[in-house]
Amino acid sequence: MTPRTQSPSAARELDHPATGEIRLEGVLHALSDPVRLRIVRTLATAGEEMSCSVFELPVSKSTTTHHFRVLRESGVISQSYRGTAKMSELRRDDLEALFPGLLEAVLTAAARQEGRAGAG
Repeated sequence: MTPRTQSPSAARELDHPATGEIRLEGVLHALSDPVRLRIVRTLATAGEEMSCSVFELPVSKSTTTHHFRVLRESGVISQSYRGTAKMSELRRDDLEALFPGLLEAVLTAAARQEGRAGAG
């Protein structure tokens, strides 16, 4: 059997679940980690795609990569390459269509929790 070669663009494509494949338990798992929730809150505030390299997170680069992969594979974010930059964007419309109000409720609760922590 001869090995297949991939085109350069195929090697740079990332796997994402189709909208209908996104599962509630996967989304809740992805949002349950404080670092991943911080990424999602940042993307929600930005309202546009952002390069992974601009996130300042309290974890190593390899752990950061893991967190972005969990978010992508669960369907919370989409990622694509722009040159050498890996860009991430919140899949807000897909999540809202599947789980109305969930993302906004999580983001609101996270903001309130942060406010309580800052007041204490």
